[in-house]
Order: sequence, then C-alpha cells, then structure tokens
Amino acid sequence: MNKRKTKKNKTADKSPTEDALIVPTNFQVRTLADRLADVVREQIILGEIAPGIAIKQDVLAAKLNVSKIPIREALSRLEQDGIVHSIPNRGFVATSMTTAEAEEVFALRLQIEPDAAARGAKGATQSDRKDVKMILSNLARASQRGESTVGLLHRNFHLALVKPAGRDLTLNLTARLHVIAERYVRKHLEPPGRPGRAQDEHYEMLDAWCAGDGSTVRRLMRLHIKQTAQELRQELKTIERAVPALKRASRLRK
Repeated sequence: MNKRKTKKNKTADKSPTEDALIVPTNFQVRTLADRLADVVREQIILGEIAPGIAIKQDVLAAKLNVSKIPIREALSRLEQDGIVHSIPNRGFVATSMTTAEAEEVFALRLQIEPDAAARGAKGATQSDRKDVKMILSNLARASQRGESTVGLLHRNFHLALVKPAGRDLTLNLTARLHVIAERYVRKHLEPPGRPGRAQDEHYEMLDAWCAGDGSTVRRLMRLHIKQTAQELRQELKTIERAVPALKRASRLRK
C-alpha cells in the first residue's frame, strides 16, 4: 500500500518538460536518421534547400558531419511525409508547396481535429490542462523570439488538445497531418500580425478546452483551421500565378 502511494505521489509531482512534448503512443527512441530528418525538414521549410533542386547527399552529409547512409534514411522518411520525392538518376528533390496539397491537408484536418479536440476537452485531467498551458506559453515565447521550435510547439499544442480523448489512431492521424501541414502553417504566419492573431485564437480555444466546453472548442477549432486554409489558398494561388512570369523573365535575361 505504501509503495502504491509513493508511486502515485511521484507521478503527481512530476512536472512537464519545457516543451511538454506530445507524441503518438507508438513513439520509439529517435534514431540519428530521425534527428537528421528534422534538420533537413527545417532547411527545406526555411528555403535553404530549394524546391526542384536535387539534394546533394554527399554535401549534406559533410555539412552535418555524418555518413550518407543516415542521410539517405532521413530523406526516405521525408519522402513519406511528402516533403521530398525521389527522381530516377537525380536522387531526392524537395517538393514545392501547392494549393492542391494545402486544400487536401486542411480539409482532412477539418474532418478530424475539431471533433477530436472537443472529445479531448471532455476527457482532460488537471495534469493535461497544465501540460497544454505549458506548451502554449512556450509557443508564445518562441514565436516572439522567432525561434525554430515554433513549428514543433504549434504541432504539440494541437496534439495536446486531442490526446486526452484516448483515441490512438485519431492522435496518430492528427500528428501525421500536422507534419505535412507545418510548412504551410509557417507560410501562413509570415505576414505581420498573423502570429499574434493565431496566438489569440489558441488562447481562446485553450480557455474553452480547460473549461470542458467541447462544443465551443469544436466551433473555435473549425474557424481556426478554415481561416488559415482560406488565407493560405490566396497566398499560394498568387505565388503559383507568379511562377510562369518569373520563368519567362529568367529566360529573357539569358
């Protein structure tokens, strides 16, 4: 009996990590290839690896001080996320962001995430609420400082709203969609004012979620995802319309 009591106290006293990392239940110890995939994904999102240009694995391996084998494994993982694709005789190439992909990923999020977050609000414990508040606080700080952890913390905030629902498949699907959506979310947050507005929306959702108000969480999450998708659609269409003109101008200069 004493042993059970001691164990319970240790669990209750355990504080969340700084980032309060939320992961799917099938999480395993991260390999070197997993960590390299995060590094390469960040370079692609930041534009350091340009779309359509073959990724030189030997150069990348030398830059990161690793062999080509884990680099190849990392690129294979990113191919599964749709961030790169392989071309015969060229190797791996970073994919471009497209309106079609954005439409699909945000449509899927709309089908899954609002209901999942509403169920999470109903099943959340005090510990869950503490973790979510920690994540959002860290996200606000990282956003203000322009830190590279913004994407990860944004993903973890949304997953933390879903996790207490206790539906492992839903949590895994939501995590997968957020990995694919990350570069679109970052693109959406580029214009001035949007990061602050997004944070206000997050805090409004958090208040309803912590109060166990599932219907309000569902409504706010739908609005949050819909508005992001609508604004992103306009941005991507503007970029896609500009690409042919830029290519023509480039040919004329040559």
